[in-house]
Amino acid sequence: MKRNSMAVLKSILSSAVLIGTIGCKSDTEEESSGFSGLEESYTVDRFKVLTIDPEVGGNFTWSINDSLISQDSRLEFISPAVKEYPLTLKIESGGNTETYHSKIIVKKEAGTYSRYISDVLDYRPAVGQFTNEMPEFQNGDSSGSMLQKAKASLVGEGSSILTLGGFGGYVVFGFDHTVPDMSGRDFKILGNAFFGNDASQPRSGSCEPGIIMVAYDRNKNGKPDPEEWYEIAGSEYFKNTTVKDYSITYFKPNEDKVPVPGADFWQTDAEYIKWQDNLGNSGFKSKNVFHDQSYYPLWLGDASYTLTGTKLMNNYFDQSGNGSYWGGTSYDYGYADNAPNNDEASNIDISWAVDKSGKYVKLPGVDFVKVYTGINQEAGWVGEVSTEVAGAYDLHLH
Repeated sequence: MKRNSMAVLKSILSSAVLIGTIGCKSDTEEESSGFSGLEESYTVDRFKVLTIDPEVGGNFTWSINDSLISQDSRLEFISPAVKEYPLTLKIESGGNTETYHSKIIVKKEAGTYSRYISDVLDYRPAVGQFTNEMPEFQNGDSSGSMLQKAKASLVGEGSSILTLGGFGGYVVFGFDHTVPDMSGRDFKILGNAFFGNDASQPRSGSCEPGIIMVAYDRNKNGKPDPEEWYEIAGSEYFKNTTVKDYSITYFKPNEDKVPVPGADFWQTDAEYIKWQDNLGNSGFKSKNVFHDQSYYPLWLGDASYTLTGTKLMNNYFDQSGNGSYWGGTSYDYGYADNAPNNDEASNIDISWAVDKSGKYVKLPGVDFVKVYTGINQEAGWVGEVSTEVAGAYDLHLH
């Protein structure tokens, strides 16, 4: 599904660590608008981004082994392999083309990286039947202590399931290295999706798609700055059934009010949690017989809260016709908890990232990932469609 696979390695925009030994430019080469040439070689650790910025004008062509890797004026290079790469730069300006040669030496890092999530930076679920259960809320818990519980759920190889609740509920996590954007898919997000046994609908079962956002730590401050977030444009992104900038507000329920039983046995309170969105819709989230704890995040003191993002078309359908069996259809690619963990559809390609206008962006890699529930739907007795996250890992680090 990659848009541009013109090289095994990607180069992109930003800043990073540049380590190198200064060499001399060939006497046969002319200077280009003050550019004194490439260094003889550049050395960088694997999974670190090397930046080379000539700081001159012109049309740029960066190549490795005659394969084009970038046409940006500033090269951003990252590799997961210990290897030497012959680098060629051509600058065309005023009808003249000048060629420079160097090499990039990628060496093994001093420490040891983990391929798994290393930190959880933020966690705010929407209302849902598993909210306050995964992870479990206990009296006295604050946003800080619940964040620590989210971290305990997701960090490392032995991760467990974290619920995001209904539409907009989210978690933000990071890696201890930059996950590089290479040829093919780059990282996997784990969930608890599965396919059913209906041969007529082979990719339907329990699939609760979550929107994925990614960020590259340009300034190396260890946190994602607001302007650095980009959405992974999955298979539904450009369809007219997808709503951008959708907002929903959830209102804290009165847990002591008299319940309003629904028409079905599973609805213990059909008017449990009020909600309204920015499209003029409103309604209630039901409470069911399977979960009797509060569905509203109890560590939030606000009387209401609002979550915003991209909303996907409903994907759950009553496949029985009588409400007894609901199935969620998997979208083709680009979402979390959208397909089983061993399915290619749970692997994500960084080159799918787009900016707020829907334009594809080039990133050397990503350091942070945000996942939020992308559907606002109640699926009968199954309850709300709620994305779950059970970990993530770098597909390039073994």
